[in-house]
Amino acid sequence: MTPSSHLTILTGASRGMGLAMARQLLQGGHHLLCIARQANAELQQLGGAHCTQWQADLADGAAVAARLDHWLSGHHGARWASATLINNAGVIPALVPLSDSDPAELARALRVGLEAPMLLSAAFLGATAGWSGQRRVLNISSGLGRRAQASQSAYCAAKAGMDHFTRCLALDEAARPNGAKVCSLAPGVIDTDMQAQLRGADVARFPDQGNFAKMHTGGQLTSPEEAAARVLAYLARPDFGANPVADVRDPA
Repeated sequence: MTPSSHLTILTGASRGMGLAMARQLLQGGHHLLCIARQANAELQQLGGAHCTQWQADLADGAAVAARLDHWLSGHHGARWASATLINNAGVIPALVPLSDSDPAELARALRVGLEAPMLLSAAFLGATAGWSGQRRVLNISSGLGRRAQASQSAYCAAKAGMDHFTRCLALDEAARPNGAKVCSLAPGVIDTDMQAQLRGADVARFPDQGNFAKMHTGGQLTSPEEAAARVLAYLARPDFGANPVADVRDPA
């Protein structure tokens, strides 16, 4: 069987940069599996048979990972020229000091932002271990995984954990004959619902609120479409994975 297409699995595809990446991947001829809490009719219309959508809550990452393993195991790897997992989904809980946080919100943020990417990466790499095509794992990180910020403990911790587990994963895959290329990539500052949440927070509880508001009024935010194009261009770079923790603005 001659590989005829590229398979991309994308979480958080229903809005923001995730939706923009999904649109661009479908337009580029990829077969796309989208995992999000809500399906998107536009993507189904755009992709047709090349777009599969799962409505799933990544707070239950173990169930989604088991489903992904089963789904991938039912496909013949020779069909695909490449297979890529993009862990894009993430949530920000209430922007308050840790001592004022809701325990359930903290747990959800860590499950979606860190536990689910680890579980999905394990399922993806395990199920595709015998595939001959190129395999890649792209974890969407953040500058806040590398820089502490008040009232953002859960989000910062999830992204810092994502960076470090990607480093570990890169070592694992480097030791395998057909190991995957992996990278935890900061995509820059993007004008999304998450940014609106940050600049709309109570400044008394979130001291950096003003900085996010200034970036918005100063036109310093990248559109989701432009950010998606930059991320996908980085994913396509021949040196992808050479640095397991990177920034989309790193020079080629």
